[in-house]
Amino acid sequence: MAQPAADKLRLGLADIRALLAPLPGRAAATTRIAAACTLTVLVTSIYGTPEAAISAYMIFFVNRADRTSSIVMSVAALVLISMIIGLVIWLADFSVDDPLRRVACMAVVSAAVLFLASASKLRPVGAIVAMIIGFGLDELGLVPSGEIATRALLYAWLMVAIPLGVNVVVNLVLGPAPRRLATDRLAHCLRLAARSLQAPDGDPEALHEALRDGVQPIAGWLKLAKIEGSVDAQDLLALRQASSSTMAILLAADVARQQSGAQLPAAVAVPIATTLDDMARMLDAGGYPVEIGLSVPGLAGLPPVQAAVAAELVGAINRYAEPGDPAPQEQADKAHGGFLDADAFSNPVHVRYALKTTGAAMLCYLLYQQLNWPGIHTCFITCYLVSLGTAAETVEKLTLRLAGCLVGAAIGTAAMVYVVPSLTSVGGLMLLVFAGSWISAWVAQGSPRIAYSGFQVAFAFYLCVIQGSGPGFDLTIARDRVIGVVLGNLVVYLVFTRIWPVSIASRIEAALAALVTQWRQLTEARQSDARRSHAAAAMARHGEITQDLILANYEPASVGPGRDWIEDRRRRLAALDAIAGPMFLLAERFPGDPELARRLHTLQATDAVAPTAHAANGSHDAQADKVRHALLALVDRRLADSPVEAPAATSSTSIHAQT
Repeated sequence: MAQPAADKLRLGLADIRALLAPLPGRAAATTRIAAACTLTVLVTSIYGTPEAAISAYMIFFVNRADRTSSIVMSVAALVLISMIIGLVIWLADFSVDDPLRRVACMAVVSAAVLFLASASKLRPVGAIVAMIIGFGLDELGLVPSGEIATRALLYAWLMVAIPLGVNVVVNLVLGPAPRRLATDRLAHCLRLAARSLQAPDGDPEALHEALRDGVQPIAGWLKLAKIEGSVDAQDLLALRQASSSTMAILLAADVARQQSGAQLPAAVAVPIATTLDDMARMLDAGGYPVEIGLSVPGLAGLPPVQAAVAAELVGAINRYAEPGDPAPQEQADKAHGGFLDADAFSNPVHVRYALKTTGAAMLCYLLYQQLNWPGIHTCFITCYLVSLGTAAETVEKLTLRLAGCLVGAAIGTAAMVYVVPSLTSVGGLMLLVFAGSWISAWVAQGSPRIAYSGFQVAFAFYLCVIQGSGPGFDLTIARDRVIGVVLGNLVVYLVFTRIWPVSIASRIEAALAALVTQWRQLTEARQSDARRSHAAAAMARHGEITQDLILANYEPASVGPGRDWIEDRRRRLAALDAIAGPMFLLAERFPGDPELARRLHTLQATDAVAPTAHAANGSHDAQADKVRHALLALVDRRLADSPVEAPAATSSTSIHAQT
């Protein structure tokens, strides 16, 4: 099977086209973001607020797939920014008139906030908060009087409040409801399963992507739908069960697609696929199917593996939205941790991350201050936006930021030269902003492999085109801002790969162990809902490990693991992927089978799986024993086709920098 485009390190033209291809909901999300950015520029032009480019750029950070998350994020960000402005005013009382004291405040506050960004639930916005505080204190040091400083802070608050308010309005009008997203995603997954059953070689990558992250977001959307009141208790339980059943259908379809001898004959596959398409249409209409009553003749005469696949499909379809025991889901909903991570004060990585990012930012700050070149102040902002926990993530983000920055700067410069001179009103500028925002948002709404570059295309484009309340023509501003972005990226790269570098290898190792544990819990679970929940979590974690293995290639040789280490972990992941479907079918039919636990143990402890005589797990009829033996033999064959070695102990030779 060809490697998915999202799993490759080097992307060719065909891969990039695949990553930019239309996806369900992508056009609507892109249009919503572009509309919010354009309205933000319009409002800032009317009121003449400064830094309109940053105001428009903020829309990319506070928009989510559904309206509820977007609105909650915007309101929470507005409250947080208001608190930050208050903190800046308090700090300014004793630091604004003394440059040395002001720089010291910037460094101390930055380090403290970045520590929380690494070791607490403040992680998603911590770096931006630190950047705003530092930049705010710097700007206050440039004003000659307290009255002007107060006005500057009010403008800074408006600079943030305007895009957040616009985002709330746009999402109230155009944002999709969480329930709508959930039913659309379920319908999409069912159609993929139906297409795979009828044409196994048609589009294997679509089913592959659906298994990794097709079902996982649905639980969150349903929780949001419950919060906003768009789903009642009965529908909530039914849709949760529908999500669980969809996971079982996808896994069974995947076994039929890629396992030898498991493909269903047309007489069985066609009625099942037709039923799945009918169910998808019901979900598209906003409802969900009940009392399906699918009956497929000829199942008794199928070979054991095909019989297991067909039985799983028919069972999941007939009980598609019939709620089972809600206890596992309710327990999962109640599970949550505190504000701080468990290792917040014991793991030195958190403190080192704060010191490295603050050091890089302050170096850039002192550099452009000493050079008296304020136009490159974007290097200071860049340090906070690019730095991440591991060297691999930082380098990948740096690469995407540089590529996106250059593309956005090229588009923005071309617009300034060929389009802006012909604009005669704010309306023309709005059309230009909408076009640039739409292109950037389309990239940003795609695969994680290229999404961040879309953010940077937008950022560079806005910095070039939006220079005030009307069309801007100064190419020097665009040049200086782009130079600042490049400089900030280079400083972060040097700091994060030379000072206390953190390899992503330890995270991969821990995630692989957790993945095996997840599958072991699945095989031991006695309730169907729990097994399917573990399966969805395991497939999502599989996708995360795949991305981390790609990121490991970004790490310099002095920091990251060797090529052999990466290939060994890739083989382990491939082995788990190969046996995922058969393991799930076995666990569904024979929960707690000790042979499954033994095979999972081999992926951590021994070199290979030796086929053994399989003792029956309990009392089964002859047909059930045949199915069990056939599925175990299939697992053995898949493991034999994907041999793995015993994992070597982590050492300084295989992982150069763990902390």
